[in-house]
Amino acid sequence: MTCRAVRKGDRYVLNGSKMWVTNGSHAGIITVFVTTEPGKRAKGVTALLIEPGTKGFTVGKPERKLGIHGSPTVALHFSDCEVPVENRLGEEGGGFKIAMKTLEQSRPTIGAQAVGIAQAALDAAVAYAKERRAFDQPIAQFQGIQFMLADMAMAVHASRLVVHHAAGLIDHGITGAALEASAAKCLASDTAMKVATDAVQIFGGYGYTREFPVERFMRDAKITQIYEGTNQIQRVVMAQHLLGRS
Repeated sequence: MTCRAVRKGDRYVLNGSKMWVTNGSHAGIITVFVTTEPGKRAKGVTALLIEPGTKGFTVGKPERKLGIHGSPTVALHFSDCEVPVENRLGEEGGGFKIAMKTLEQSRPTIGAQAVGIAQAALDAAVAYAKERRAFDQPIAQFQGIQFMLADMAMAVHASRLVVHHAAGLIDHGITGAALEASAAKCLASDTAMKVATDAVQIFGGYGYTREFPVERFMRDAKITQIYEGTNQIQRVVMAQHLLGRS
């Protein structure tokens, strides 16, 4: 984390950039995690609230992404940007804990997004398999296609249940649900990518065109494996909890 904030009296002076900020060009208020004491690593991270229009704060150009085109992603730039100390969220040096707690609650929402993508891909594949004919019959009559659809349905259903479980824990105010949150995000997003890719396969050549929706599902599914912590990180988090190292 290279974006720095130096306290000067009743203000913090920010310099640096934040990358890959979802809705950063549209948000009315932005939570920025900055390094206030670099030598302390995680314990030197502080969260600040910043409003658009603050002097020294500019929004970068929108990223041209593979998918989720309806969600704007930008970089945020700070050049001697002064933020009042009263805009600090929590204590100085307490930003990392805030970020981790936020991720514990937000990761299942990515799982929910992934389940939605996977369900849409499955629905499209089932409908197409009933319509597309080959060798004088719908391709849904072929066992190879049936097995693909069955595997897709099992994976979607399992992912939905895991996401519901994690969301239920959070909804009931249960703390320490990081393992379940990571599992929900990881399983559901891996499922979305696999199911969407299989849907493209079932559509055949048409699936590789933009005339049908499954190519979009495949592109949109990929980001769910990456943001809010890559799935490699989710596995690290789960392993640490299993081994008592959280």
